[in-house]
Amino acid sequence: MTELTKAEEQVMQILWELKKGFVNDLLEKFPEPKPAYNTVSTIIRILEKKGVVAHESFGKSHRYYPLIEREEYRKDQFDNLLVNYFNNSMKQVLSNFASDRRLDIKEADEIIRLMEEVKRKSRSHE
Repeated sequence: MTELTKAEEQVMQILWELKKGFVNDLLEKFPEPKPAYNTVSTIIRILEKKGVVAHESFGKSHRYYPLIEREEYRKDQFDNLLVNYFNNSMKQVLSNFASDRRLDIKEADEIIRLMEEVKRKSRSHE
């Protein structure tokens, strides 16, 4: 999948939220200070060239919509992170978050519960 810049990701986050929108609709969702109309318009056209956004024409206006789902993009980005920074090891990912103290007890308990569920499911498929 195509890699997106931070600005492109920001536009995509808004577009995923809106499902469809004109450039002005996207601009309304940006925090202050809002970017210029032409900036958002340029970014959305770049996203179209990358194949992640398309549009419907209404005269001279275009309403844009995503061609990829947020979950698909998130999974792809996580897979890249996992391979490129953690040697494809979930253990290293979890160890990194635990050692940086980014996990609180409640989150750690939830991860343990999810891992137990994964183990049960994999045993039932054996």
